[in-house]
Amino acid sequence: MLVPWGGVGCCLSAAALYLLGRSSGRDAEVLRSVARTGSLKDLAAILDTASKVLPLVVAVSGRVSSDTPLICQQSGMRGVIVEETAEQHFLKHNDAGSWIQDSAVMLSVSKEVPWYLDDGTGRVYVVGARSAAGLILTVASEVFEESGRTLVRGTLDYLQGLKMLGVKRTERVLPTGTSLTVVGEAIKDDVGTIRIQRPHKGPFYASPKSIDQLILNLGKWAK
Repeated sequence: MLVPWGGVGCCLSAAALYLLGRSSGRDAEVLRSVARTGSLKDLAAILDTASKVLPLVVAVSGRVSSDTPLICQQSGMRGVIVEETAEQHFLKHNDAGSWIQDSAVMLSVSKEVPWYLDDGTGRVYVVGARSAAGLILTVASEVFEESGRTLVRGTLDYLQGLKMLGVKRTERVLPTGTSLTVVGEAIKDDVGTIRIQRPHKGPFYASPKSIDQLILNLGKWAK
């Protein structure tokens, strides 16, 4: 009996799109229900009057700021989240006798400092944003360093079936001054500091898009 793999693949793809659409539709409905703040200074008053039992999920907007920003080594950009990667690029000999290009990650480092959103009326600290949906880091620098060729290195490469091409170093950053919308659980501690973090159950977004744009995009996926 022949199995129509093409038909099976189409069915699996359709099922995946259906589930994605349902999930996006639910997320859009949840985002419509979150509390919105006209300004960050209003959030403190909202927290004072909110239920102490149920978590308060809100949408806040402002510019990314920090009292101790990171400085990218390659580009000199200032940011609050910096990711550095180094990839070794090389050619390798396959079983057919051909050279094919490949790469391997040599280094992957992520750094983050305490940071907050500031809209001119107040500030709200953001915690755990790297795991938030919608977060986009800007490519601050991308440099390719070619490998030096020596007789010894060439001999070793030949014996290993490799030809080293060089190292690609990339810096990605969430720059200070970036306009950002964060949707998450708002909490105020004993000294009055307000934080936005991932809720135990509910949406967690950090996006350059406004809350209305997020809802619109999720609605399109649902359709």
